[in-house]
Amino acid sequence: MTTITTLHPKTIEIVKSTVPVLEKHGEQITKRFYELMFSNHPELLNVFNHANQKQGRQQRALAAAVYAAARYIDQLDAILPVVRQIGHKHRSLGIQPEQYPIVGKHLLLAIKDVLGDAATDEVIAAWAEAYEAIAAVFIQVEKELYEEAAAKHGGWRGFRRFVVTKKVKESDIITSFYFEPEDGDAISDYLPGQYVSVKLDIPGETYTHIRQYSLSDAPGKGYYRISVKREAATAEKPAGIVSNYLHDHIHEGDVVELSAPAGDFTLDLTHETPVVLISGGVGVTPLLSMANTLAIRQPNRPVTFLQAALNGRVQAFDEELRALAKRPSFAYHLCYESPSEDDRRHPHFGKEGRIDLAWMKTVIPTRDADFYFCGPVPFMKTVYRALAEWGVPEERIHYEFFGPAGDLTKD
Repeated sequence: MTTITTLHPKTIEIVKSTVPVLEKHGEQITKRFYELMFSNHPELLNVFNHANQKQGRQQRALAAAVYAAARYIDQLDAILPVVRQIGHKHRSLGIQPEQYPIVGKHLLLAIKDVLGDAATDEVIAAWAEAYEAIAAVFIQVEKELYEEAAAKHGGWRGFRRFVVTKKVKESDIITSFYFEPEDGDAISDYLPGQYVSVKLDIPGETYTHIRQYSLSDAPGKGYYRISVKREAATAEKPAGIVSNYLHDHIHEGDVVELSAPAGDFTLDLTHETPVVLISGGVGVTPLLSMANTLAIRQPNRPVTFLQAALNGRVQAFDEELRALAKRPSFAYHLCYESPSEDDRRHPHFGKEGRIDLAWMKTVIPTRDADFYFCGPVPFMKTVYRALAEWGVPEERIHYEFFGPAGDLTKD
């Protein structure tokens, strides 16, 4: 049971009065926050994803979290699901309680810097009290998650050394890595949809890099499998440091460090309702774990798997999905944005272009199903809005962001 500190009514009043200001200046505040914190505590760059920083995703996600905390400061229990989601990420990264005062100090400094005279002593004092209460909730939730992960059979705390026992090229851009523990002991089970953090010390890099990758196979097989897309450089962003290092320099027999599995985007196996899994690009990874688990745990539960990819050369796991599609309860449909002639002859090819509601309605037997989807943010926005337009209830819609969370309702 999470205990939430009761704040002074005046504190609540002042914090809630800052909501419009945070909505307007939130990203500016969080950008300044990271600048100040990393300047004073560069060691924290060993934890944070540098690419998300450069692209502004981390700043936007933190701004949204601060805004939500201010808006619901008088009912913090309302944001507990979000706290738990972030807590999973923090636990897999190894965030510790002593780091929260550092964050609080620099957040208050950033608010003062950006808002200037509007950030009166009274406002800063109120936010200091509010931050302590919010941080206490995070620390408590994360403590529970650490204990839960360590207490599992084969579980552990922090990072553990794993050997790469197999490396498999799944497509032109996606490669799978199979991991078994170096110590030969048991590994903890996980829920389909969860992820692990991979920690690497890359030659030539000043700081440690940690990235989270979905587990792409069913649990209970004695190994963990992640499937990594090589992130090439584009006009908008540089090449992915970690993904390229894994592809080019991590081979069978090498050792890497992994966190225990984490995450709250998980398949509900207590239902018997049909399941619809909708993937875009490398977003197929958590959904394939779900599909393989359903084949083992609930073989008669109807499953519809929609996979969107640029073409067959970059698509991953086609053979696995074709094998699953031999089951009478499993339907597999492909959407290629730019199909080749060979792609058009694929027995499961159903649409050229991008996924849309009109096509989804032709291949999904019923909207009375549990929907899970993952992929690039524009793809996810399309799917989310299509399901909402179709009238699928919110409680049946489940999705996972790769990286900091965003808002699928906004352009």
